[in-house]
Amino acid sequence: MSDKYTVARITKGNEHFEVLVKPEKALDYRMGKTSSITEVLVTETIFSDANKGTKVSEEAIRKAFGTTDPLKVADTILKKGTLQLTTEQRRKMIEDKRRQIIAFISRQCVDPRTNLPHPPLRIEQAMEQIHYSIDPFKATEEQAREIIKLLRQILPLKMEQVAVSVHIPAEYAARAYGTIKAMGTIKREEWRADGSWHGILEMPAGLYGPFLEKVGEVTKGNAEAKIIS
Repeated sequence: MSDKYTVARITKGNEHFEVLVKPEKALDYRMGKTSSITEVLVTETIFSDANKGTKVSEEAIRKAFGTTDPLKVADTILKKGTLQLTTEQRRKMIEDKRRQIIAFISRQCVDPRTNLPHPPLRIEQAMEQIHYSIDPFKATEEQAREIIKLLRQILPLKMEQVAVSVHIPAEYAARAYGTIKAMGTIKREEWRADGSWHGILEMPAGLYGPFLEKVGEVTKGNAEAKIIS
């Protein structure tokens, strides 16, 4: 395919349906970053083989999609079919997904020997040994959990949630609340008469260390936090 256009395709029954699309615009449409399908399409023609220029009959299109409107058909193909990525798009998307997976594992898992998270570089190096093929369209968490199972063969990993009791003095409570909420799930909370905040927070075990650091920064070391389960 040319760098100027690529193909999105879907198969229904024994029929193949393809549209020619602009690579960057098509990817933005697939990811929900744009809703203008007319900017995506090179042509509104529905092909059975875009490379050969072979068109699909209107009858086949209507039977498969319930309409012959090329924009509606193209929308279905782009959202539910397969989008052929350029080499550069695939490389960038896989690298972005790899970073997201590494960050997820670093946040969610700890080394059971130390109860501390593994550094991202250590996780990345271990991932290179298992030769996992990253899917740029597959959910980060789903792939991370598959990778964690494979990594356990070469890297000690423990994935668990912890409950943390937190107390923030009144002068820092409002400022620290956003940080607390972003680091876990508040299971119980209480704004006390003196203006202080007390709550129980559930979070991935691997986030406990970073949580202490961030809350310590916001409260200048005046917060109280401890794992209770």
